[in-house]
Amino acid sequence: MIKWLAAVLGYMYFRFPGAILGFIIGSLLDNYIRSSGGVFQSVFGEQKQQVSPGDFELNLLSLCSIVIKADGQVSQQELDYVRSYFIQAYGKERANATFRTFNEVVKNRQVSASKISRYLAARTKYPTRLQIVHFLFGIAQADGIVSEAEAVTIKEIAGYLQIGSRDFESIKAMFFKNTDSAYTILEIEKSASDADVKKAYRKMAKKYHPDKLGHMDEAYRKGAEEKFRKVQEAYEQIQKERGI
Repeated sequence: MIKWLAAVLGYMYFRFPGAILGFIIGSLLDNYIRSSGGVFQSVFGEQKQQVSPGDFELNLLSLCSIVIKADGQVSQQELDYVRSYFIQAYGKERANATFRTFNEVVKNRQVSASKISRYLAARTKYPTRLQIVHFLFGIAQADGIVSEAEAVTIKEIAGYLQIGSRDFESIKAMFFKNTDSAYTILEIEKSASDADVKKAYRKMAKKYHPDKLGHMDEAYRKGAEEKFRKVQEAYEQIQKERGI
C-alpha cells in the first residue's frame, strides 16, 4: 500500500523518476512493516511473539506434568485425562508424537513452571491463558478432588501466566464449591445489589464466551463452553436464591 502512495507522491513532485524512487522506498517500508507486525504494533508494542503449535503443546504438557506431580502422587486418572484431552484436541497421531517428544526430550529434565509460564504469557492471548488454568484444574480434579498442593501449584502457574487474581479465583470457584462460589465465579461480593449481579453476569458471559477461543482447537472451545456454562449456572443460582 505504502509503495503505491509513495510512487504517486514522487510522481507529483518529480514525475517519472520520482515515481520510481518513491515506489522503491515504499516497497522497503512495506517489507519492514510486515516483518515487524504492522505500524501500530511496532510503535506501541502490541504485537506478541508467536509460539509454534509444537512448542505450545510441549510446554502445555510440561505444565500438566508439574500439576500431576504437585501432591506427590501420580494419579492414573489424571494421566488419562491429559491423554484424552490431547487426543481430542490434536488427534491421536499428533498427540502421540507430542507425548513421545516429551518423554524423550523433556520428561527427565528439570521443568520450570516459572520459565514455561512466562514464555507462554509473552506469546498467547489472555483468553487462551485463562483456558490453560481451567484445563490444569480439570487435570487436578480428574481423580475426584483438587488437593491443596495442586491448587497452590496452579495458583503459582497462573501468576506467572499473568492471570488476574479475581479471574483465578473465579475459575478456582468452578472446582471448589462453597456457599459463596456463585458470587466468586461472577467476581462480585455476596453483598452486591441485584443490578450489580446482572451487570457482573453480562461481563463474565462476555469474557468466557466460546467465541473468544474460536481460533483454538475443538477441545479448547469445549473448555470455554464449560466455563461459560458455569457462569450461567452461578447466575441462575443467585437468581433463585434472591428471587430475581
